[in-house]
Amino acid sequence: MLSLILSALIFLMGGTLVVGGVRLLILGGTWAYLVLGGLMVLSATLLFLRRPGGFIVYAAAMLFNLGWGLWEVGLDWWVLAPRAGVVMFFGLLLLLPPVRQALRPTGTIDNTWRGEAGTLAGAAGISAIVALLTLFSDPHAISGQFAEDRMQAIGLVRTEVPDGEWPAYGRTVAGQKYSPLAQITPANVNQLEVAWEYHAGETHVGVPGTALQSTPLIVQDTLYICTPRSEVIALDPVTGTERWRFDPDLVALSDRLSTYATCRGLAYHDATGLGWEVSDEPVPNGAEARALVAASRAGVTIKASGAAQNVVAGTAQAGAPNPIIVDDAPQEWGPIRADCLRRIFVATRDARLVALSAETGRICPGFGGADGTVNLWMGQPNVSPTAYYSTSPPLVTNELVVIGGSINDNLSNELPSGVVRAFSMRTGRLVWNFDPGNPEAIEPIASGETYTQNVPNHWSLASYDPELGLVYLPMGVGSPDQYGGDRTPAQERFAASIVAVDIASGSVRWSFQTVHHDIWDYDVPAQPSLVDLTIDGRRVPALVQATKQGEIFVLDRRSGEPALPVKEVAVSQLSVDGERPAATQPVSTISFAPEPVTGADMWGLSPIDQMLCRIAFAKLNYEGRFTPPSTNGTLTHPGSFGIFNWGGVAVDPVRQVMFGMPVYLGFVSTLIPRPDTLDEIVSSPPYPMGNENFGTPYAAVLRPFMSPLGLPCQAPPWGYIAGVDLTTGKTIYQHVNGTVRDMAPIPLPFKTGVPGIGGPIVTAGGLAFLSGTVDYYVRGYDLRSGDELWRARLPAGGQATPATYLGRDGRQYLVVVAGGHGYVGTKLGDAVIAYALPDGGSP
Repeated sequence: MLSLILSALIFLMGGTLVVGGVRLLILGGTWAYLVLGGLMVLSATLLFLRRPGGFIVYAAAMLFNLGWGLWEVGLDWWVLAPRAGVVMFFGLLLLLPPVRQALRPTGTIDNTWRGEAGTLAGAAGISAIVALLTLFSDPHAISGQFAEDRMQAIGLVRTEVPDGEWPAYGRTVAGQKYSPLAQITPANVNQLEVAWEYHAGETHVGVPGTALQSTPLIVQDTLYICTPRSEVIALDPVTGTERWRFDPDLVALSDRLSTYATCRGLAYHDATGLGWEVSDEPVPNGAEARALVAASRAGVTIKASGAAQNVVAGTAQAGAPNPIIVDDAPQEWGPIRADCLRRIFVATRDARLVALSAETGRICPGFGGADGTVNLWMGQPNVSPTAYYSTSPPLVTNELVVIGGSINDNLSNELPSGVVRAFSMRTGRLVWNFDPGNPEAIEPIASGETYTQNVPNHWSLASYDPELGLVYLPMGVGSPDQYGGDRTPAQERFAASIVAVDIASGSVRWSFQTVHHDIWDYDVPAQPSLVDLTIDGRRVPALVQATKQGEIFVLDRRSGEPALPVKEVAVSQLSVDGERPAATQPVSTISFAPEPVTGADMWGLSPIDQMLCRIAFAKLNYEGRFTPPSTNGTLTHPGSFGIFNWGGVAVDPVRQVMFGMPVYLGFVSTLIPRPDTLDEIVSSPPYPMGNENFGTPYAAVLRPFMSPLGLPCQAPPWGYIAGVDLTTGKTIYQHVNGTVRDMAPIPLPFKTGVPGIGGPIVTAGGLAFLSGTVDYYVRGYDLRSGDELWRARLPAGGQATPATYLGRDGRQYLVVVAGGHGYVGTKLGDAVIAYALPDGGSP
């Protein structure tokens, strides 16, 4: 019976490969599946008839499959094993004595079959040898090391930040994510242990992109985080004990329009020593503190405007809330309360910018008004609940708070503005506004006026060079992301660009466009890293910018000119009617762009699902990385998830090296012609990631390029860590990073390299730390070689950027937020975990 079942399975698999192989051949793909399937059908037929030739034919199928795999992908275990594994497994089953005995014709002796079975055994042995060889081969690795003299480099990093603190998202306004602490080293990092663990409680919001991904701030012996509910929590950094918690009492919001609910971090400012007049008025508490929260909230009561938003949000109805309050600039206020010299700024999900006492967590009156709040809906067109707020912390200087905002894009072409505004640090008065649609109008707008709708926005983090007086803004793209045929020159000018604006006036000094006419959602996602580099023997004040498309641009931050060469390359023009794709796109010296995808890159757990991925690939439009979206469906690789996202990279300013986590996951982008109505055509199944794009010719549907089994169609690795010499642009090492333990139905720790989101940090101790992979680990790496030296299991996804600091007990701590990410699919959680060496650890 077993032999008959086995013959039937081989026949069924072979028949499926024949049918699919014919289909693939018609589409212009490989003929190999047809040949493999034919051999398996013939073998199964002979075995069913108890003909010894069935063994020989199956051996031929095994060797053909192996040879074809080696020719296409070489000695790459994770690509070759699924192709050959199932075929080899059936071959081994055929060699089992009970199966051979059952297949032997009645009246024959076993010797008659030994030769044929020996041929099959030989084919299996060859396959096993090749499999063994692949285990010692890593075709994706770059296994270099930074030179010892580079690692031992000593230099002074000019900063006013105490060595043991982490007071900003990127630690300083330069956005390097570098700490000068060196207590934890490659020699002792494996001794790290949990020092404390804190649980924030219920912090998530019921939207797809809910994520607790705050990078902690650590200043003056207090650790601060924020939650998706815009709460701010202060902890003791040595014990993890909660000191206070601020609840902004968010305005009631409809989550129908929401895609994200997150807070990536907070901003901190210390006015001590700036000469501000200080009041001895008592700190508000109890009823007074609650009244301030209520007053803060009252100013942002929202009434939706804009027809598309009204219909989709369901807010076009009688008795809607009062209109948004847009007042004249706030008046000057008197002395500041003593406990508000040190302030925390939080951008709330209902579009408030709130100033809190860093000591007590209570609202600081006088910033933006008596309620300590700036209403970020001021001057915005197309007001719609949850359609606009800042997911990233503002940039703070001693004079200004600079903030942009995230826009719930791809709903329509009538959305809020991408304006960036600077408010007085002291009073919250609007000082200047950079409106990408009207950049010359930098003076604060008057009451009743609005900014330009639907222009590129600054949703990520800014950096600042106080010597040059420049703020560097990574910019997104106006809506919609996947179609740009209707965009105006004003919408194109700063799209997907780095824009340098004057800190005093908000006027544009220079801009550099990283993608021309972006129709792939390749926003500039990450905070620029400012670092002085020695290039060709000269000092260059540089800006290092990671991008979704995989380019790392190194620019002279004085002028925006490339410090490492950038070239323009021709790209696909295969677009829909009305679209006008750019003829070329910029490519940097440092590029993590994926190799062009071919059918050989398709993947699966067996030849069948791999073949189905090849068929799907053959049906898609694809002419390289910048193939425009289409009604047929376009493979966009990398997808909008990006090779780098908001976590960016970490830069060591002393060693002049970069550490990053490039990830690779293709998406399918499909445009669907839509009527000029408010009918929803992609907002429900079978379109779980649909963009309605009201007011435009096309809706859009995005989905990861997955097999019928729910696995990526593209072959692993899907994620790496990499080290780059920023003085030359050379990638020194690149290693597969992460396991499928938390991606697969069975928790197998196979190191395939996995996607991730969240940034790394680096230290003077010669280490890099990272927690953003979709397996639930925080890892420590040798910065010199990229070797993984330590890892610790997390209770949920760690899609955040860690921080490190020196506790009052003299120990260096590493702190990680493990809150998960709804869109990424990792387990949601509420943990903040700090690690340290036991009693300082061994040197």
